[in-house]
Amino acid sequence: MLTDRTTLTQFLIEERRRHPGASGELNSLILDIAIACKAIAKRVAYGALGDVLGSAATTNVQGETQQKLDLVANDLFLRTSEWGGLVAGIVSEELEEPYALPERYPRGKYLLAFDPLDGSSNIDVNVAVGSIFSILRAPRPGVDATAEDFLQPGSRQVCAGYAIYGPSTMIVLTVGTGVHGFTLEPQLGEFILTHPSIGIPAAASEFAINASNSRFWEPAVKRYVDECVAGSTGPRGKDYNMRWVASLVAEIHRILTRGGVFLYPRDTKDPEKQGRLRLLYEANPVAFIVEQAGGLASTGRTRVLDITPDELHQRIAFIFGASEEVERIEQYHRDHSTVEDYAPLYGNRGLFRTSD
Repeated sequence: MLTDRTTLTQFLIEERRRHPGASGELNSLILDIAIACKAIAKRVAYGALGDVLGSAATTNVQGETQQKLDLVANDLFLRTSEWGGLVAGIVSEELEEPYALPERYPRGKYLLAFDPLDGSSNIDVNVAVGSIFSILRAPRPGVDATAEDFLQPGSRQVCAGYAIYGPSTMIVLTVGTGVHGFTLEPQLGEFILTHPSIGIPAAASEFAINASNSRFWEPAVKRYVDECVAGSTGPRGKDYNMRWVASLVAEIHRILTRGGVFLYPRDTKDPEKQGRLRLLYEANPVAFIVEQAGGLASTGRTRVLDITPDELHQRIAFIFGASEEVERIEQYHRDHSTVEDYAPLYGNRGLFRTSD
């Protein structure tokens, strides 16, 4: 039954044939990442049987508690990508500085940045988690990359993707020619093309946001959410559903599958922070995928892929999904002064208004 299906390897070979000058090294790196994702999927599936649940009693560079599977997944990504002479440097959410490649391995022409296990706080409750990765060209191929080499705008990515470990394991990726999803066939151990040319509808009837932070939202975000919650009786004239999984991979997968918009906006909870999600290995790869699928990705003020990072673990506000919804949110940010004048309606009488 699978003989007429396209595997990930076949798909990448066909993509390479469209570019006769390509060396095939990018394909090899993607396939190495796929091996890591298969191994992580197996560890996740074992759950408590594999003694990998719970905290590792350590913290990462962001001060977040690391789960045991965070460390396992990080090691699997490093082991599968360090040896092949394809990368000049690796950055991970779990490491403060770029990973030091072992001396015995040659250096390549690509840079790899990844979040080895996104949504790991969901592991113990058996909710879908995933991995996110981004591939850039190394400015200095063949030598060890510095932190500065990674500080490139997301528009320079040559590949971005994620794996989701749910009821089935999938890899969804783009090499700049659309977005395609591959499902792991567990008996063969092959990723099979099951979702070619994924597209995000321009309009949406679902939005995802952490409503517990509503008291910290900027006026533009409050206005947008209140309009959605007002439903068919409000200014939008239609009903919306609200979703929140606390896993970026699960959120983007739902939006790619059935549409919608995701908001993790800048807020006043910690005024010094520009946002919560990491630019290099979370927002940039997701933004590349979203734009390739016909959607938009923004901070609310700026296109994400245009931002030049200041440092490896920089955080930003992140809004992505249906183009019409993202454009509306951006317009509300531009209308900030108007929104403040609008506050008697979208503040005191808003559904998410607090007593303060």
